[in-house]
Amino acid sequence: MLGYYLEIAMRSLRRSLGLTALMVLAIGFGVGASMTAYAVFRAVSGDPIPWKSSRLFVPQVDMWGPADRAGDGEPPDALDYADAMALMRDHRAARQSAIYAVGPSVRPTDASRTPIPLDGFAVNGEFFPMLDVPFEYGSGWSAGDDARAAPVVVIGDALNRRLFGGADSVGKVAGIGGRDYRVAGVMKPWNPQPVFFDVVDTGGFGGDGPDLFLPFNTAIAANMENAGSTNCPKGRMPDAPGFAGLQHSDCTWIAYLAELDDAAAVQRYRHYLDDHAHEQQRLGRFGWPPNNRLRGLRAWLDHEHVVPDDTKVSMLVALGLLLVCMVNTVGLLLARFLRRSGEIGVRRALGATRGAICLQFLAEAAVIGVAGGALGLLLTGVGVLCTHRVLPMYLANLAHVDAPLLLLALLMAVAATLLAGLYPAVRASRVQPGWQLKTQ
Repeated sequence: MLGYYLEIAMRSLRRSLGLTALMVLAIGFGVGASMTAYAVFRAVSGDPIPWKSSRLFVPQVDMWGPADRAGDGEPPDALDYADAMALMRDHRAARQSAIYAVGPSVRPTDASRTPIPLDGFAVNGEFFPMLDVPFEYGSGWSAGDDARAAPVVVIGDALNRRLFGGADSVGKVAGIGGRDYRVAGVMKPWNPQPVFFDVVDTGGFGGDGPDLFLPFNTAIAANMENAGSTNCPKGRMPDAPGFAGLQHSDCTWIAYLAELDDAAAVQRYRHYLDDHAHEQQRLGRFGWPPNNRLRGLRAWLDHEHVVPDDTKVSMLVALGLLLVCMVNTVGLLLARFLRRSGEIGVRRALGATRGAICLQFLAEAAVIGVAGGALGLLLTGVGVLCTHRVLPMYLANLAHVDAPLLLLALLMAVAATLLAGLYPAVRASRVQPGWQLKTQ
């Protein structure tokens, strides 16, 4: 029976090619626009580490007090050196790491070449297993390397190719920032987007991935200055100049991640943060009640507004366009179906039920939906290729067309057309055969 309905639908659509083309174009453009916007939104709002994000948390400590809080009462987005070191020393998480951005240069093996500027981070050794960082050769460094500020480094795949031709360079020496560092490991290409482990410094997106990671204590001992953002409370700038002054100030410049295995561990860590604030009160460093936060990774990305507002607005506008296209399709289908009232009357007089008439017209709507979906697939591909004209390149490059997106586009086209055709089909099925036969 379905094949019969589809055959009738194809014959009917061929009789009015102009009207059919208008409906296919309306659905195709609506689906293409909405799927292009969704491709970008999906890329920037996806979970960067879905298998583990529920166990990753970002602690915030209010070391500034009420006078310097944001209008919403939130504590600073990063930690100062004193609080970051206290959290690392107490080690109340399963794994944890203080993080700050560094920008040293590396000395090429060819001494005649100029040093290569790098982007990297100073972290603790637990950073790598906590975030499941993939390695091509070797691994991260040990807790002992952290404790003694060992001159070791983990380098990225691109830097390994530039310095060592892509070979296994574990144990070799790289000259970084005027010092020699032993290569402990070489990462596979790793560039999570957003850069969830330090959105404050990176803004969330962009870059080709970290060139290197150094031990936190090693970078501090080498006076490797912060290459990321630094925020200081009003009127309380560092007392001393330079990197040493920054370490002894209330300025925030250190990101922090903690891995907590279950709800009980999360609750214990919240209590620990409050206990830490109470201890700072007792020492006279804090003069206000605890005002800490402990957000899961997804909540933290939302709090930092990592998903750009432009992509959200584009998504809403595209969905609005699809809704307008559906409304137009409703009108076109209604006019098309009611114009065939005579045909409907004859079929009803010959015994066709209202349900059969309704299914026939929904079959026509489904055929239009498939054709509109095919056009929508093409327009989605073109739209994704053209996103760089309206969005920053680092965002446009994240959007891509894949099988799930194409399948969703096709399903959306058929579903939207069936929904748009539901009212016209029901309306057409209620045509009274007696009135139509009298007018024939």
